[in-house]
Amino acid sequence: MTIRNIIGFIATAIIFVIAILVGRALWVHYMDEPWTRDGRVRAEVVNIAPDVSGAVVELPVKDNQFVHKGDLLMQIDPSHYQIAVEQAEAAVAARKAELTMKLDDARRRADMDSLVVSQENRENASHTANSAQAQYQQAIAALDAAKLNLERTRVISPVDGYITNLQVFKGDYAIAGQAKLAVVDSHSFWVYGYFEETKLPHVKVGNKADIKLMSGGTLEGHVESISRGIYDRDNPQSRELLADVNPTFNWVRLAQRVPVRIHIDKVPDDMVLAAGTTCTVVVKPGT
Repeated sequence: MTIRNIIGFIATAIIFVIAILVGRALWVHYMDEPWTRDGRVRAEVVNIAPDVSGAVVELPVKDNQFVHKGDLLMQIDPSHYQIAVEQAEAAVAARKAELTMKLDDARRRADMDSLVVSQENRENASHTANSAQAQYQQAIAALDAAKLNLERTRVISPVDGYITNLQVFKGDYAIAGQAKLAVVDSHSFWVYGYFEETKLPHVKVGNKADIKLMSGGTLEGHVESISRGIYDRDNPQSRELLADVNPTFNWVRLAQRVPVRIHIDKVPDDMVLAAGTTCTVVVKPGT
């Protein structure tokens, strides 16, 4: 065997060994290391519903606008509720006058001699005064409710965030309890990484994580929690509350994906995050 053949054999062997090592490294990376391309940016979406019904007379916000907590989102027509407050104030005044009259009457009867006013009349006068006192308190409560309804005609933002998919317009009729717009809380962004169950043993709460957005941006975070359950599509519950076991079994079983919640440590000021966008999540075990 010539030196040239020996060198060729050694070079081939080295390339073969390198190929095996590279292949094993790639296999370990794709099969064992905790990373996933199936990541989703999530955020808390607050559905804004008015507490009272009425026409929308003012809408000072626009689609995708940033709003601060306490900013006015929409104004419900306050006319009916202002009238309700005035009626409640009048009812309070009437009940107060009636209470004063009943108290004075009960006091006069209590001061009279028992030969002039019987014990029964005294007790009836006292009970009537107590009833008037209760009616007066009820009128005050009705006034407070009317004032609260008037105050709630101003629909304000409960969080700092972004108006999204605005579908309400000035002149629309808003119904109490029915959501009219949505605000994405700007302080609530997180990432859900859907990791294969074979990689979960390498994922621990507190591990550092790199988040690579499809847009090219990179974020840093850490594992906040791991979901403890996913829906079993093969064995749903029957109508008789018994296990509905699938009679067929697929020999090729794919690893289930379990949601892992990633807390974003910091968002750069120049980065635009949108709930629903995709990303790659790489967890660093041991960190």
